[in-house]
Amino acid sequence: MKFSTKHHGILEYKEEDVVLFPKGLPGFSDLKKFIIFPVEGERIFNILHSIEEEDIGLAVVSPFNVCKDYEFQLPEEMIKNLKVNSPEDILVITTVTINSDYKMITTNLRAPIIINIKEKIGEQIILENDEYKIKHPIFQEEK
Repeated sequence: MKFSTKHHGILEYKEEDVVLFPKGLPGFSDLKKFIIFPVEGERIFNILHSIEEEDIGLAVVSPFNVCKDYEFQLPEEMIKNLKVNSPEDILVITTVTINSDYKMITTNLRAPIIINIKEKIGEQIILENDEYKIKHPIFQEEK
């Protein structure tokens, strides 16, 4: 299958690549079907793109690439909703805010997106942990 995107041209995908977000995502509650693909020429960034709206694509990153001790507990209800049977079923990504100054590129560690990669179901969660910032710098100076 093919679809046209505003910023990434025409993309091909298979039906089994589609991740369903039954509740949508905050700000995009009417969009339920997304695919994930790598950003060309980048090692850490991917795009979570709606296949229902060509203008809606979110840059995402693994929070574990940004914060080595990143951890949280999934609520039982989410485990049930996402049909999670083991930790290996889960992909965790966080949204990225792009900036022309790479030092200003941030990710939202407070609201990870959880995807059951076997069942292709996803949901975003808001963490109560104040240690995790909404705008956590991705590229930090070495100390």
